[in-house]
Amino acid sequence: MKKQKTSFSFLEQFLPTGAWEQVAPFFRTHSIHLTLTHERKSVLGDYRHPTRDEPHHRISINANLNPYSFLITLLHELAHMFTFVHFGYNAAPHGKEWKTQFRHILIPFMGKRFFPSDVEKALYAYLHNPAASTCSDSQLYKSLYRYDDHKPGFKLVDDLNENQFFETEDGQVYQKLEKLRTRTRCKHINTGRVYFFQGIVEVKHIRRQPVSL
Repeated sequence: MKKQKTSFSFLEQFLPTGAWEQVAPFFRTHSIHLTLTHERKSVLGDYRHPTRDEPHHRISINANLNPYSFLITLLHELAHMFTFVHFGYNAAPHGKEWKTQFRHILIPFMGKRFFPSDVEKALYAYLHNPAASTCSDSQLYKSLYRYDDHKPGFKLVDDLNENQFFETEDGQVYQKLEKLRTRTRCKHINTGRVYFFQGIVEVKHIRRQPVSL
């Protein structure tokens, strides 16, 4: 999918029902160039401040996000815009100024059924100390992941039962052994070596008999 600039009203189809009415005023009061782009594994959205050559606020968002992730990402980038408007170059990218702006811009969307109850519960916890990415908060990431479109058989490591087998993106096969506090012990089937996986890693669940080593 090539990058495309879109009219702001077009955003309505990417957002939860009714959310556009609350988002629209931001685009009426600020000069924003919005770009929807293909999936980027390392980033969900991006903000660029105005320059002499580009005298507009520039925001890009992955077009493949589910509506709840899209709204959170959009508000995340708008918080960067407001941080720049108020503090210029004197604020860290995800410092206390951005955290304050993000809370201020997100809270009015809470309690209005824009988000499912599980997402909203995770969001309230996340707002105590919002991070640079929703991937940094496992509970929020997992709650949002439930609303993504998935290929059959793909799950998060945390959603597998102990002793089940899975295949990673590079074709390696592991067996889930034990969930620890922050990571999960898994055994590589071909070598018997133990590796530690984050629970939010997406893998393909496979069925196979244990292999004796």
